[in-house]
Amino acid sequence: MRAMTTRAHTPLAFMKMHGLGNDFVVVDARVRDFDLSKSQITAIADRHKGVGFDQLAVIETHSDADAHLVFYNADGSTSAACGNATRCIARYLMDESGTDALTLTTDRGTLYARDAGEGLTSVNMGQPQLLWSEVPLSHEMDTLALPIDGAPTATGMGNPHCTFFVDDAEALDLDSFGAAHEHHPLYPERTNVQVAQVIGTDHIRMRVWERGVGPTLASGSSSCATAVAAHRRGLTGRAVQIELDGGTIWIDWRDDGVWMTGATKHVMSGEFTADFLARAK
Repeated sequence: MRAMTTRAHTPLAFMKMHGLGNDFVVVDARVRDFDLSKSQITAIADRHKGVGFDQLAVIETHSDADAHLVFYNADGSTSAACGNATRCIARYLMDESGTDALTLTTDRGTLYARDAGEGLTSVNMGQPQLLWSEVPLSHEMDTLALPIDGAPTATGMGNPHCTFFVDDAEALDLDSFGAAHEHHPLYPERTNVQVAQVIGTDHIRMRVWERGVGPTLASGSSSCATAVAAHRRGLTGRAVQIELDGGTIWIDWRDDGVWMTGATKHVMSGEFTADFLARAK
């Protein structure tokens, strides 16, 4: 886990945001250094005793970009990418600076964000990773149709994805299906799992199981991976509208990367008390 420093016995400011119900706790480390242990992260993620989140995101300064973003899952593990959190933070930073475009860095790489108008925010999540070693998978194979029942497609978007195309996305028990495939031995770093129903050449219904989290109302990187997989399999064009449990997102796989556009919401700002943080260590 990335090393950080904290001031003892003081509260920690945070923001709660969501993109289509995919929710985040965001900490701005540009204004205060801090250190969160894995146990503190999981305590904050508890929806009954903490605040609750799908991912925790940290905003850091960067010498060659507007900000650097770091992501943690609800189980305390790290993720190189989180598309919806990136969109939420991009909207926050654009509102803060009065600009309509940003450059952000993540462990996934450099990402570009822009104001798409009508309250929507777009982020270029970069080119998908299509080779087995990039996803990554445990050994060499064709990523288009994995040797798993249902022949899902593997895609890397800075984190691994496994997309199943089904006749009815509502019919599957996502809790058991997602849990069973997150830890499939073909995925040494575990995987996000999507079940996708193609409605038309530019329209998909999708449900998501996120690695280290569980079922979520939406996922930006999963939406990107599903759009890429659907086009590779000849099921859709390169631009699709995806209906998630939390709302609609638009994905466009262009020459310069996979662009993701959707709504965001800054719900509240608050503080974790020093007592809560100390007890959670």
